[in-house]
Amino acid sequence: MVQNLSLWLFILCFYLVNTGFKADTQDEVDKRQPYIVYMGDAAEKYHVEASENHHNLLSKVIGDESKAREVRMYSYGKNIDGFVARLLPHEAERLSRDGGVVSVFKNTQRQLHTTRSWDFLGFVESKYRRSETVESNIIVGVLDTGIYIDSPSFDDKGFGPPPAKWKGKCVTGNNLTRCNNKVIGAKYYHLKQPNYNDTAADYDGHGTHISSTIAGVAVSNANLFGLANGTARGGVPSARIATYKVCWEEGCSAMDMLAAFDEAISDGVDVISISIGGASLPFFEDPIAIGAFHAMKRGILTTCSAGNNGPGLYTVSNLAPWVMTVAANSLDRKFETVVKLGNGLTTTGISLNGFTPTKKMYPLTSGLLASNVTAGDYGEPNACQSGTMGEDKVMGKIVYCEVGSEEAGGSSEGQDHIVRSLKGAGVIVQLLEPIDMATATLIPGSYVFFEDGTKISEYINSTKNPQAVIFKTRTTKMVAPAIASFSARGPQRISPNILKPDISAPGLNILAAYSKLATVTVYPDDKRQTLFSILSGTSMACPHAAAAAAYVKSFHPDWSPAAIKSALMTTATPMRTKDFEAELSYGSGQINPRRAIHPGLVYDITEISYLSFLCKEGYNATSIGLLLGGSNETKKEYRCVDHKQGLGSDGLNYPSMHKQVGSTGTNVSEIFHRTVRNVGYGPSTYVAKIWAPKGVRVEVEPRIMSFVKPGEEKHFKVVINGVMEETMRGVLSASVEWDDSRGHLVRSPILLFQAGRM
Repeated sequence: MVQNLSLWLFILCFYLVNTGFKADTQDEVDKRQPYIVYMGDAAEKYHVEASENHHNLLSKVIGDESKAREVRMYSYGKNIDGFVARLLPHEAERLSRDGGVVSVFKNTQRQLHTTRSWDFLGFVESKYRRSETVESNIIVGVLDTGIYIDSPSFDDKGFGPPPAKWKGKCVTGNNLTRCNNKVIGAKYYHLKQPNYNDTAADYDGHGTHISSTIAGVAVSNANLFGLANGTARGGVPSARIATYKVCWEEGCSAMDMLAAFDEAISDGVDVISISIGGASLPFFEDPIAIGAFHAMKRGILTTCSAGNNGPGLYTVSNLAPWVMTVAANSLDRKFETVVKLGNGLTTTGISLNGFTPTKKMYPLTSGLLASNVTAGDYGEPNACQSGTMGEDKVMGKIVYCEVGSEEAGGSSEGQDHIVRSLKGAGVIVQLLEPIDMATATLIPGSYVFFEDGTKISEYINSTKNPQAVIFKTRTTKMVAPAIASFSARGPQRISPNILKPDISAPGLNILAAYSKLATVTVYPDDKRQTLFSILSGTSMACPHAAAAAAYVKSFHPDWSPAAIKSALMTTATPMRTKDFEAELSYGSGQINPRRAIHPGLVYDITEISYLSFLCKEGYNATSIGLLLGGSNETKKEYRCVDHKQGLGSDGLNYPSMHKQVGSTGTNVSEIFHRTVRNVGYGPSTYVAKIWAPKGVRVEVEPRIMSFVKPGEEKHFKVVINGVMEETMRGVLSASVEWDDSRGHLVRSPILLFQAGRM
C-alpha cells in the first residue's frame, strides 16, 4: 500500500513538474495583478463561447485549468474579444506572444475628467428644428458614475416604450429599484466584494449631471442656491438614456470600462458619452480607444472629454482619431462673490456661495494670526492647512488664507472644510493665478485673485479690529466663448499629426441635474442635498458634444460616426476670444448643432482607412488584422502594404489639418490631401476661401469644386509654404473654408506646430 502510494505521488509530482504547474505561494498571490488581454474583434469569430476560448488559452499559459478559472476575472465576447485575469509578469509576457493576442496591459484606474448652455449654443427650445418621434428612437449610452433615477430631469411622462432595437437591461439595486421609458437601461461593473454601493445608482452626482445635459427633459425653476435659475434641459430631451456605471470612489477601472463598451454596443446605443481620462497610451493599451474602435465598427460615435490638466501644452487625452475629443469653453455668464472689508474696500472673487450674511460685518483674521504652531512644525498656517490653527482663534471669524507651497505638505483638505471644523464664520482664499471655475463652499467663502488677496492681508495687519463680510454669489455677464483655463491642450503625443482636441463645447459652470445621494461638495459631512448643481470640467463639455452628435444622427441615421463628427467640426463656430495656443486648445471651434445637420460636405473615414492609418503609425499588421473580425475560416490575412493612402503626413481624411514640424529653422512646407462628399440636396459649386497669416502662402487645388448630385466625392489638396515668424512662437494657424454661396460654409482649421518654440 505504501509502495503504491509512493508510486502515485511520484507520478503526480512528475505530471505537475512537466505541465509547468506550481502552486502560488502567498508572495506570488500578492504579485498577481489584473491584466487585460485584448484579442481584437469578437464578431463571428468563434463557433464556441468566447469565454471557453479564453479559458483554454489561459490554461495553456498557466498550466492548470482550475488555476486559470480562479484567476480569470472578466471575459468580453459580444463585440470586443478579450479577457481579464490576475497574472504574474511572466504569464502576461507569454500571453503577449500568442498570435491571437493584440496586446496585454495592466488594468489601470482612470479618473472622471443646462439652464443656459443650450440657449447659448443657439438651441432656444422654441426655435430649433426637431423631430421628437425620430429623436425618441435615439439611445445615448453614458459610461460614468451611474444615475439618480428620481431626478425630475428623467421623468418619462409622455414617453412610449423603449425603441425596438433596445436589447439592454435594467439591473436594479439599492436606490435604483426601477428604470422607466426615459432611462431605459442601467448596469454596473465592479469586481470588488459586494457592498451597498454595488448598484447603478449615482452616489457622486457626476453621471446624473452628464446624463441630463445630454437628454434631460425640460425642468423649470432649476437652480443651485438660487443661482442660474431657469429651465434646465438636455440637448436631445426626447432621446433615451442607458447608464453604465464604471466609476466608483477609487476611480474608473479599465477592465470595467471595456466590459461596459462590450455590452453597450450590443444593447443598441447610438452614441456613447464617456467623460473619463488618464495618461496617454498607445491605442491598443487604451481601454477607451479600444472600446470606441469597436463602437465605430458598429456605427456608434464615442465622444470623450479632453482632460482637465490645462493650460499647459501636451496635456490632452483621449487621442484616438475615431473618437470626438471635446475641450471645455465658457458661457456668457460667470459667478462672482463680493467681499467687503471694514475699511470700505470691496473685492470680487469667485465661488458658489449660497449663504446670505446675517450680520453687517464679521471679525476677520488670517491663517497666520490664527496659528497654533511653533517654528519647525509641519504645515503652513498662512495657507490654513489642517492642524495649524487654533479653534479659539478661528471661532466666529472669517479667515483669510494665503497660497501655500506644495512642498510644505499638509492636508489636501479644502480651506472651507478646515475653517468650518474650527467653527469659523467664513473663508477668503487667495489664488496664485486667476481661475474661471466656480465651486461650492461649505461655509461663506470667496476665492480672490492674488492682488486682491494682498490688499486684504495688508488691511488685516493695519488695524486692531479687522472686519469683513462675504455676500451671496451673484451672476454677471462675460465675453464668450473662451477656452476654460483647466481645459487640456494639444499637441498630442501618440499620433502627433492628428489635431486634438477636435472641438469645444460649454464646460464651465454648467447647471444640470444632480443626485440627492451625493453631497453638494465632496465632503461627507455636508448634509445639503440638491436636485441641480453647477459643475465645471471637460466632463461637462463632452455630453454637450454627445447630444449634438445624437441630434445630427436623428436627421441622418445612416451617416457614419466620422461623417457626424465631420459635420460638427466643419460647422463649428470660431472662438470669439482666442488664447495663444489657438486650435491646440479648441480644435475646430465651438459646436453649432443647428448648422451641423446641413453641413454641405463631409470628410468621411472608413474602417479600412483607420486600419491603414494604424499601419502608417507603425502598429503590427497581424494585430491590426485581428481588429477586422470574422471567423478564423473566413478571415483573410491583413497586409499593410495593400492599404496605402496618399493623404500626407496625417494619414487620414481628417476634417482638420495638423502637422508638427521640426524645431529648427523657420521655413515651413506641407501638403494635405483630402476628399469630401456632397451631402446637400442637389447640384452645387464650392469655392475655397483661405485665411493665412502674413508671410505664409496657402494654396488649394482645385480652388473650385462642382457637384452634380448628392453622394458625389471630390478630391483636393492644400499646399502650405512660408516662414514661421518669431511672433508666432511656433504656432502657425490658418484655415480653408468651402463656400457654396447658399449657406454652406465648410471650414477646416490648419495648424502647424513647431516643437520647442513655445
